[in-house]
Parts: sequence; C-alpha cells; structure tokens
Amino acid sequence: MSNDAHTATDRLPIPRLALIAIFVTALITSQVTAAKIVAVGLPFAVPLTGDLLLVPAAAFAYAVTFFASDCYAELYGRQAATQLVNVAFVMNFVLLGLVWLAISAPVFPESPVGQEQFSSVLGASTGVIAGSLLAYLISQNWDVIVFHRIRDYTDGKALWLRNLGSTITSQLIDTVIFITIAFVVFQGVPLSQAVGLIVGQYIIKLAIAVLDTPFVYATVGAVRNRANTSIVTTGD
Repeated sequence: MSNDAHTATDRLPIPRLALIAIFVTALITSQVTAAKIVAVGLPFAVPLTGDLLLVPAAAFAYAVTFFASDCYAELYGRQAATQLVNVAFVMNFVLLGLVWLAISAPVFPESPVGQEQFSSVLGASTGVIAGSLLAYLISQNWDVIVFHRIRDYTDGKALWLRNLGSTITSQLIDTVIFITIAFVVFQGVPLSQAVGLIVGQYIIKLAIAVLDTPFVYATVGAVRNRANTSIVTTGD
C-alpha cells in the first residue's frame, strides 16, 4: 500500500475523534459553569417568565452536547452513540473526583484565589449534581433512541426532522428533571417558580436546537465528503 493510502486511512478517525472531543468538552464545561445564573432579556413577555429568562450558564454548553451526539448518531449509528453517551456519563464522576481533590487540597496562603471563592464556584451543591447526572443519563439516551426511530421511520431522509425531534423532546425531559431535583426537591423552590425556570430554560434550549440544524447538516455532509474522498484516494 502506498504512503498516500496510509495517510488517507489515518485521517479517517479525525472527524469521529473531533465529535467525541466536542461532546465531552461541552459536557464538562456545562458541569463547571452550572453555578452562574444568566439573565436573558426578551423584547416581549412570555407566560410564566415575563420578558426576562433566567437560565444557568451551563445551558449554552450543554446544548452543544445534543448537536454533537446527533451528528455522531447520524454518522456512526445508534450503538456507537449510546456508548458515547454512557462513557461520558462515567466521565462526570471522574470530573467530580478531580474537582473534589482540588477543593480538598490545602490552599497556599498567598493564592490569588482563596479557598472560599474556589469552593463556591466549583463545589456544586448535592442537588445540582444529582439533578444534572440523572437528567443527563435519561435525556441523552432518549435523544439517541428517538433520533434513530425517526430515521427508521423516514428511511434515512429528513435529517432536520430527526435532529429537531430528538433534541426538542430530550431537552424538555432534561430541563424538567434537572429543575425538579435541583431546585424543588433539594432547595424547596415553590412549584410556580420552578415552572417559570423550566419554561425559561426550555425556550433557550429550543432556540439553540433550531439554530444548530444547519450546522448538523454541514458537519454530517463535510464528514461524509471527507470519507468518500479518502476512499477514492485509497483506491487510486
């Protein structure tokens, strides 16, 4: 086999590794940014939330995980996507362990960031951790299942439909579970306020899901074109 053939073959895994990296990076980022609440102003009022949506900063990074998982599921199949989701779930515990180790380590007296500030940002509450982990496990697996159910039903056509259909439903599941556990169960937030939080977060996630559809098409198309080009090069 020629050196060009070896090079073409070696390049094939790069898109797959890139999607895995995007998924894990977005997931980890969402975990470490969950403590900050972001206020998103609207030019109009929404029932239950008004003209101001309050969402965790993590919502933006977490939405990227659904983009990556949908691309991954489309390109590499349901089994591979399920493996990605479940392995990444385990990595959450690795993250928590490493963060706990960093928080527990003795602080240098002249450290520019004190122990209290460091812990307040990275030391998420039990409710946030429990809510995010359970919501992730259920919603991401649901996303993969629905994505492939729609794909089978449409005979592999209408990528936009399975991207939106799977993401919209899974994001709703994720939001309801997370808010219920993290805020209602552990913090005693009244149900009326919790509903407002759910609506606010879901609107943001829904908007991101709609906006990322062209990027899903572009990513899937680019990866498939790259694979076809590599196969032709190898054949030559």
